[in-house]
Amino acid sequence: MVFFTSDTHFNDPRILRIDRRPFGSLAEHDEALIARWNETVGPEDEVWHLGDFARHGKSNVEALLTHLNGRKNLIVGNNDASETTAAHGWHSVQHYRELIQETQLIVLCHYPFRTWNRMGKKSINLHGHSHGKLKPLTRQYDVGVDSWDFRPVSLQTLRGKRALR
Repeated sequence: MVFFTSDTHFNDPRILRIDRRPFGSLAEHDEALIARWNETVGPEDEVWHLGDFARHGKSNVEALLTHLNGRKNLIVGNNDASETTAAHGWHSVQHYRELIQETQLIVLCHYPFRTWNRMGKKSINLHGHSHGKLKPLTRQYDVGVDSWDFRPVSLQTLRGKRALR
């Protein structure tokens, strides 16, 4: 199965203050996100993380990646430093990607688009960055953890309903 997520902001103390996430500490935040990821994603699943993964160095990122289920791909976000992108444990690292899933074109980027490739032919845009605060266009989905109970989300779930916010 394939899952999508964004804006985990592991090891980033700013996230509790800026987005008012419902955790008492950064350690509690990170532990909860790891647990919810692993409840959702199996070891053989594929995950596309659409940016803003973590802070505080390459070894920290590599340790996190070993604790998270699935084959992990990174679409680089504005808060992903070179230490994050260079960490071992990513299957791929890029700024933009187009995938075909169940005969549908999916356009992946950290940033939401106003228009995207084959938009008029029912393709969809998955993004992060806006932390659930941006009104989406038709066939556009914010896959950030703030919108999906702090866990990755499948294409089937995205098609079935809008974010929980």
